[in-house]
Amino acid sequence: MEEIKDIRTATITSKGQICIPNVARTLAGFKEGAKVSIVVYTNRVELRPMKKMSDAMMSMLASEEVLAEAWNTKEEDEAWKDL
Repeated sequence: MEEIKDIRTATITSKGQICIPNVARTLAGFKEGAKVSIVVYTNRVELRPMKKMSDAMMSMLASEEVLAEAWNTKEEDEAWKDL
């Protein structure tokens, strides 16, 4: 079982934004301007510094972007519409 370091609340703005409390930013190593990954599970959501993502996860994200560009066309939609 993981040890809880701190519990805080945040309010989600109309733009879907929140302020990450300082204790959480410090513990996670989040710095201003740093990229974070948002990992969504069925029962929780995690924010992770991009540096902590595994090579496999980075490959999946990169592949998704590349494949979306190549396959998100009218021609592909037409080819697959009856399947």
